[in-house]
Order: sequence, then C-alpha cells, then structure tokens
Amino acid sequence: MGSSCLSLLICSSPLLQFFATLLFRQDNDRGGLMGFLPRDIQIAVWRAALKRCCVCGQSGATIMCCKEDCGRWFHLPCAKEGGCVTQYIPDYSSFCPEHGPEQDVEATPEPGTDCLICMEPVEDRKTFRTLVCPACKRAWFHRDCIQGQAMCAGALAFQCPLCRDKVAFTVEMFTMGIRIPFRLPTWEDNDAFADLGERHSRCTARDCLYPGGREEAEEEGPWELLLCSSCAAEGTHRRCSGLRNRIESWECDSCAGVGTASRDESELSGPSLTRQSGLEPADGSSAPEAISPSFSTLVPSGLDPQSPSAETSSSHQHTVWLQSLLSS
Repeated sequence: MGSSCLSLLICSSPLLQFFATLLFRQDNDRGGLMGFLPRDIQIAVWRAALKRCCVCGQSGATIMCCKEDCGRWFHLPCAKEGGCVTQYIPDYSSFCPEHGPEQDVEATPEPGTDCLICMEPVEDRKTFRTLVCPACKRAWFHRDCIQGQAMCAGALAFQCPLCRDKVAFTVEMFTMGIRIPFRLPTWEDNDAFADLGERHSRCTARDCLYPGGREEAEEEGPWELLLCSSCAAEGTHRRCSGLRNRIESWECDSCAGVGTASRDESELSGPSLTRQSGLEPADGSSAPEAISPSFSTLVPSGLDPQSPSAETSSSHQHTVWLQSLLSS
C-alpha cells in the first residue's frame, strides 16, 4: 500500500486513528484532526509502511497486538477475518488471534443449539465466532449475528436476546470486540413510530352534522369530539350521536357491538320503568316517562309500611327489581 494512500486512509477513518499504535491523541479535541496532530499521523504512516499484516501479509499494518512482547501487526479491516479482537472502548486495545480475550463463562452449548438471531447451528464450544451471554449462560449466537444486532440496537437498546440482561451482557460484548455504537436504535430513525403518537381527530358517525365537517371540532359543547373509550380509533361529535353533555365516555359500534354503542343515558336505562314493570294505565291515559319507585309502593301485602320489617323487605325487593331491569 502506497504511503499517500495509507495517509489518506488514516485521515479519513476516525476508528483507524484511535486504534493505530503509537498514534497519540491530544487532550484538546480541536487540535489537529479530532485531536490527532498531522505530524503524528504522518509518522504513523511511515511506520505502517514497514509493517506487514499477520492476516493478509500485506504492508501498511497500523495496529500492533497489546500483549507484551508480541510483535504481530494487522490491518483494522483484517481483524475480524483473522480472529483479532479490537475493543471499541477506551483505551481501544487490540489483540492478535493468539492473545485475544476469552469468555470466562463455564458453559458449553448442548448438541443442536441454534443461534438465537439467525436460528442456524452454533459450534459445540466457545470460540472467536461463537459467543454466549454471561448472565443466563443459555443464549448462544454467532459473532457476526450479535454484531449486526448491536449495530441496529445501539448502546441504548442492546441486550441479551434471551434473558434481556443489559449491563453484564454489554460489558462482555465490548470486551470480546463487539462494536456497539452510542446512538438510538435504527428502528427509531426518521420518526418511524411517530404515527403511534397521533390522536384520532375525525368524526366517524354515519351522518356528521357539524357544519365545519368531520375534521373539525370544538373543545366543549355539542360539537366536542369524543373518542371511543375502548379503541380510540373512532370518534364522534356529541350531537352526531345524540350524546348529552353529562356523558363522559362513548364506545363505537365495533367495540360495543352494532346497535349497542352508548348513545345517551336514556338509551342506557332502556325503556321507561313504567312500561317494563307492566304498570301502564289500562285506560290509555298518559303516564310519566319514568317512575321513581317509593318503598311504600313495593311493600308486600299484610305488612305495615312504617314497620322495620316492611322497610327491610321493601329495600330488598327494590334491589332485586333494579337488578332484574338492568339484566333484561
């Protein structure tokens, strides 16, 4: 790799700058390129031109294994292919295939164990390409699969696919060289769930009576828009469904059943108590729409209306009578 090409690669790749051996970052991020001085970058380029990658054998290797007395160098793009571990946390340590960290979890996958992400079989032991959750010790997955999940979930949503452990799992994956970006999950990009926060704001009554149309409503009064108390996916102006001001909730036909949606308290109470109790006048004369029963009218024959037993008996019959009306 030419010196000019390598210099351009290092300058254009922030990750390569952080992992490059003997390339030190200044305390002031505004100095140089993200804290790396141009002169130091040029020295790293000259040094890399003399180093060969232990994976591909080409020159231009900028990363040396952190293990003391190990002189292996490698390219950052060759790290995963060659089994090298690069830890994407300060101090951005790197290890060759021989000295990479291993999981301390005492666990071995059972025969036929599949990766929880791709559902393909994993190896029969822990390796560079097969990882296990340190918390539950039952979730196994391929390195490439968990790396893909980490890039989608980001640090805020990254967790074990099985036990949902977050802290121990994230620390272990960082140690094993999984790159976990510090950002929101990709599935929340471009306000993907913005529709879930929208509130239904349209009258869906069969005949909308509001002069302003179905899309308009007022904050109170007959043109206030009530949403279905069950699904909130349909709405109606009070007047469009005959709802009085004292009605606080309403259900659409889909939730309450066709013909049973709440319309008004008068409908909820059913026909007048006079008609249901069979007390309509025989001569056809008009009667009140509803009778407020008094205890005296419900006292069985032979009991004094003023006696305690009469009051107890009438109270009980009053309760039974109201229950029968509501259940009819």
